[in-house]
This record gives sequence, C-alpha cells and structure tokens, in this order.
Amino acid sequence: MNFNLTRIRTEFPLLKREVHGYPIVYLDSAASAQKPQVVIEAESKFYQNEYAAVHRGIHTLSSEATAQMETIREQVAKFLNAADAKEIVFVKGTTEAINLVANSWGGSQLHPGDNIIITEMEHHSNIVPWQMLAQRISVELRFIPLTRFGTLDMTKLSSLIDCRTRLLAVTHISNVLGTKNPIKEIITQAKLFGVVTLIDGAQGIIHDIIDVQDLGCDFYVFSGHKIYGPSGIGILYGRQSILELMPPWEGGGSMIATVSLSQGTTYAPIPWIFEAGSPNIGSIIGLGAALKWITNVGMDVIINRERELLEYAIDKLSSVPDIIIYSPPKPFGVIAFNLSSHHTFDVGTFLDQYGIAIRTGHHCAMPLMQYYSVSGMCRASFAIYNSEEEVDRLVSSLIRINSLLK
Repeated sequence: MNFNLTRIRTEFPLLKREVHGYPIVYLDSAASAQKPQVVIEAESKFYQNEYAAVHRGIHTLSSEATAQMETIREQVAKFLNAADAKEIVFVKGTTEAINLVANSWGGSQLHPGDNIIITEMEHHSNIVPWQMLAQRISVELRFIPLTRFGTLDMTKLSSLIDCRTRLLAVTHISNVLGTKNPIKEIITQAKLFGVVTLIDGAQGIIHDIIDVQDLGCDFYVFSGHKIYGPSGIGILYGRQSILELMPPWEGGGSMIATVSLSQGTTYAPIPWIFEAGSPNIGSIIGLGAALKWITNVGMDVIINRERELLEYAIDKLSSVPDIIIYSPPKPFGVIAFNLSSHHTFDVGTFLDQYGIAIRTGHHCAMPLMQYYSVSGMCRASFAIYNSEEEVDRLVSSLIRINSLLK
C-alpha cells in the first residue's frame, strides 16, 4: 500500500495530546511504541465480550478464547516464517524469553568450562541472565568488542569461538546506537562450530523483515510493546529440535500432562510446557491485532519510510552546534547523541517542556556507556507515525537549549 502519514497518524489516539501546551512529539518508540486504535479496540472487545480462561473449560467462551490464542500463535509463526506454530512460546517480553533460555536450555546444556559469547553493545537483558548463569555453573563470558564507528569488530569473532563455545547471543539492532548487526553472518560462523544462537530482536522486529528459517538462528525473542502491541506480552521463537531438549522452567497449571502425589508429574509438549499459569490473553489478542495492522501497512513500507526519516534526522541533527552523534551514519530506528557536555537529564527535561519526548540515561546498556566514557546519552527513536516536521522541532529545540545552557 502507499504510505500516507496523515492517515497513519490519525490511527494513534495518543498523538492528539498536548504536553505543556505543545502538540506532543513522541520520539521514544524504542522504549515502547504507541498503539493504533485497532489494537486498543481488540483488547477492549475481548475483555468486554469474549473474556474467559483458556485451556481450562469446555464452555463456549473458554473454547473461543483458546481458539483465538492458538490462532495468534499461528499468526506469529507466519510473521516470523517459523517452521511450525509449536516453535512459538508466549512470554511476558524479551527479558523473560532470554531468562527462560538461560535457565532452561543453559541450565541443562552448559557445563563448567563452557563459554558464551555476547557483545559489548547488549542491553542488560542480554547480559545479566548470562552473568547469573555463569556464576551458577562456572561458564566463561566472552565479548565481541565495539569499533569506534559503533559497529561490532567482526574480525575478533573467530578468535573468540572455540570447541567449548556453546551459545552466541547478540542483539539484532542496538537499542542505543541503532546499529544493525550482521546477524546472518554471525549465525553462519557460529554454525560452523555447532554453536547455538540467540538473537535479541527487541529492536530488530519492527525495523527489519524477520525470517527465522532464512537466518538459521536457534532462538529469536521480542516484545509486543515494541511493535505497536500491548505491554506484558512477548515471543520466544525456538527451533523445535532444541525446545524439545529443554526442561520446564516454571511449574504450575497448563504446562502439565499428569500430576500425581506418588508418581510425580509429566509435562505437556512444546510450546505449552513453557507456559505455566494463566496467560496474558488480552495482550495476546492485542498482539495479534498489532501484527495484522503491521501486515496491512506493509513491513516494506514501514522500513522504507523509517529509512527516509532517519536519513533526514541524521542530516538535520548534524547541523546542531556542539552536538555529538554516537550512532553510525545510517542507523535503524534510533539516534544517540549528546549536546556538548550538558547532562542528558537537563536536555531531556528541557525538551519535555517543549512537548518533545526522548529517552535519556544509560538505556540499560552500561557497558556501552563505559566504552564511550559517558554516564549517559540522549536517544531519539522513531516510528512510522513520526514526521519531518517533528524532527525540525527537535532540532530547533536543541539549538535553543544549547544556547540557554551555555
């Protein structure tokens, strides 16, 4: 379909708001994207007219809710081009997905002396679970370093992998810099050594077309709220042959086949073995609506529009006096910068007074901040609903703030 910014913007009710007397400029979509009306209505409709517990009852409402949930599992599988809907596990978000893999796959497959490779640009969610695992079973963490251009130093990867490397976990797109990593190349190298791969797709899921079979990754994880869906729902894609090796991480309802006080417990097959307890059905419904909305707009349309907007934003921001841009020349989704030596909190607070929402601080990526020798960065992140006029407002406001803070 053809891109129509005016029509797209009317579908996001929050964009009608004013903040401090200014029309809002929402440039924090990398943290959490706004929701189109169809997503809000789908979740509301479910709670108003269709709500019931799934996998629990034979009555009509339960059967309908269960069918909706499983239909959306199939929808997610199609969106990722997974081989089977059984490879799709519903979780709370990217963080829980990574922790599930660390505790279930990592806890059962890793041994003292093994090693895991991650990168210097990872979000804490793709660092801390592996650190916790490493402390528990004495495995080594290794890191692909950064270059001064904000990219991974791929020349170092071959020297990091050895016969004891069991997992390579890497972000698809940096949540701070907007660097798109060569994940297919990384996965190909890992496969040569039989290394399992996990891709943190929290940012990549909305800025690239994902085909897990083409990529060849073993796990791909993302959160619904990054792709115009609700909070509290995420996806773990896992290759079926690997998921079937993994023990359950949590115990409770829905993930069992039988429970006996004397004979113990047997478990449901994948994916339900990893979905203990009552699922977040409303958010699953909302995620399905978000994926349908994205498909209707067209991922190619979204990607091309964002590419145009990011090129415009990089060009305009480069003209701001005293600005330091950390992102590469062609970032995806986000631009990281600082304004002279002004504290990020001050810059963000001033921008908020002009109705402009950005993110400031360490962005849950302290090792990356340490690489650049800064305590934090400002980050403007963009989505399909942003405009060139909003970029111009950001630029003019930064020029004004720089003058005021001198």
